[in-house]
Amino acid sequence: MSEGDPATRRRTRYVDVTGRTLALLGVLFVVAYTVFVLWPDRPQGVTSIMVFVLIATWVVFVIDVVIRIALTPRGRRWHYAWHHPLEVLSAVLPVFRALRVVGLLQDLPLLKKHTPSAVRARFIILALAYAAAWVFFLALATLQSERGAPGANIETFGDAIWWSIVTIATVGYGDLYPVTSAGRFYAVLLMAGGIAIVGTASATIISYLNERVANLRHQGDGGEALAAPPSLSTGEEPDPSATAVLPPVEPMPVADAAHERPAGGSG
Repeated sequence: MSEGDPATRRRTRYVDVTGRTLALLGVLFVVAYTVFVLWPDRPQGVTSIMVFVLIATWVVFVIDVVIRIALTPRGRRWHYAWHHPLEVLSAVLPVFRALRVVGLLQDLPLLKKHTPSAVRARFIILALAYAAAWVFFLALATLQSERGAPGANIETFGDAIWWSIVTIATVGYGDLYPVTSAGRFYAVLLMAGGIAIVGTASATIISYLNERVANLRHQGDGGEALAAPPSLSTGEEPDPSATAVLPPVEPMPVADAAHERPAGGSG
């Protein structure tokens, strides 16, 4: 059944009312967690405020997921949870709470156009925003887990960012690596994100190239000559007459073909 039917109208209204508020709480959560990790020598009062913000936002996200599932008709709640993993995981892992902040970008008027170029631009902008949030927050989480651990070599935020970028790009220099269980878990998340990002980027490039080839073929079908590429051996531009569209060749009649056959031919 459609998710926009009358049975889900209450949940739809709830999401419309609370969507931006939850996104702003996500921003507050990211700021609080960033201060908590990057300011290790903070005063006790700042620590108390940051801990309160982190716990409060987590409780709000858990309540939000429970309300959304409760407002979903019976028999379709697992379907909703399965098709909205970001909302469900945001109540479990803090990193997914940071990703929900990216949802604010979808409300920008610039990203609401429906032309092919606008859809592609929206997809690229959101993909880059998700990748940046993924790298930044997992770098923070890894630094929090690794800093001060025995044998750890990720001790600064610069090291954590460098390690996160190398890991998500699937390069893996091996100069920095996590040694704690939590740090290795975050490394697995980064690797999975890197595979998804590389696959998504490849699909986007292929889609763009297919669209360009289709446009060129359409121009060729309309009678326009397609310019040949420069010669690979000399780099010179080809002769324009060599790229002109040739007229269609009419087939030779069967009778004429038989007449032209040599008399002594074997057929």
